[in-house]
Amino acid sequence: MTISRRKLIQAAGVGAAALALPKKSRAAKKTLRIIQWNHFVPGYDKWFNGEYVKEWGEKNDTEVTVDNVGIPAIAPTAAAEVSAKKGHDLFMFLSPPAAYEEDVIDHKEIYDHVSKKHGKPIELAMKSTLNPKTKKFFAFSDSYVPDPVNYRLDLFQQVGGNVDSWENIRKFGKMIKDKTGIAVGIGQAAELDTAMAMRALLYSWGGSEQDAEGNIILNSKHTVDAVKFVKSLYQETMTPEVLSWDPSSNNRAMLAGKASVVLNAISVTREGENKQMIVDGSPIADRIGLAKAAAGPVRRIGLEHVMSCYVIWKFADNVEGAKKFLIDYIDNFDRAFKASEFYNFPCFAKTVPDLKQQLANDKKGKPAGKYNVIGDAVDWATNVGYPGYANAAIGEIFSTWVINTMFGKASTGAASPEDAVKEADEKCKAIVKKWKERKLL
Repeated sequence: MTISRRKLIQAAGVGAAALALPKKSRAAKKTLRIIQWNHFVPGYDKWFNGEYVKEWGEKNDTEVTVDNVGIPAIAPTAAAEVSAKKGHDLFMFLSPPAAYEEDVIDHKEIYDHVSKKHGKPIELAMKSTLNPKTKKFFAFSDSYVPDPVNYRLDLFQQVGGNVDSWENIRKFGKMIKDKTGIAVGIGQAAELDTAMAMRALLYSWGGSEQDAEGNIILNSKHTVDAVKFVKSLYQETMTPEVLSWDPSSNNRAMLAGKASVVLNAISVTREGENKQMIVDGSPIADRIGLAKAAAGPVRRIGLEHVMSCYVIWKFADNVEGAKKFLIDYIDNFDRAFKASEFYNFPCFAKTVPDLKQQLANDKKGKPAGKYNVIGDAVDWATNVGYPGYANAAIGEIFSTWVINTMFGKASTGAASPEDAVKEADEKCKAIVKKWKERKLL
């Protein structure tokens, strides 16, 4: 496995003082190993790795190691650790890791402890970490990331349009592309952002992989209509490069002035602001607007952009320390919210009671009040697996890009919308059958 960045964080003063301690005392010092992604807002990693874990380590007489990896390394690293039955004490996923239910502790105790102090978690967290069949919490979610529409204010003003609905994105996106050559930038690839964007669109058309009880219902008129729409959206407003995008491609395209619309977290605008990026003579971030999830024919709904899901492996060396770390982290979540520059939203709302006020008082975003639009994200953001739970089958459907492939095949003409949907539906049913045989559904 490849680790792109590793930082060893030790309690202040240990270096010199440890030399005077007997070897037995040094060996007895507790350790806690954490792995998580390279955050898209670098200031968060600077705070978490360089400040917060140092404080926590000092208070808990623990040497904390934080390993940060890129998004593509998360899945293979987790698989390797489970196979070896050895690895990190805390492992952070960006989507619900239900497939690892048998390899992790029940995180209910952590939820119970935190809930007593901070109230119940939001439904999004429950549906992303609880198996309703086994009643086991296979992960603990501290935060989610809203996935608003990012769009070029100036370009949409030129054509007198908006991004309030998917139909408007298609209509005005085509006008912008025809006029300026700048395309809509919504992925059609085997990657995380495409998976979220296509589900947002699918759900807004009234389609879904499963119903509330977990039955596969993908092959429906709602889904076929959604796939037909995306085919038109792709052919009228996009370019073939979206077929091979990775999770940061839409960020790069928007910040380079080469996309009129993307679905992404606020990391796009934050990077533009923090790096003071100039395109065509003026700050590009100031020309990027944010909007809540676009409306479809049936509903207005979006996905969380990423769902932070921590797991504690059964084979972790420091299970109790990992539990305490998560509990204490939630006590300090307001600091995490600020350090992420409002990227990480709380799963325990009471930990950031003035969330909307903080968004309103943001000093970087232009036009003023830019970030207010995500203040009610919890009302329109939903989980992978909507309207049901993010179970092991849904997790495999997600991680093997079944939905992405369904849309992509139809968009490029590799299959008709009807055949693409039928093929995806059959794959989903086969995956569900496998997990039912393992008694996790």
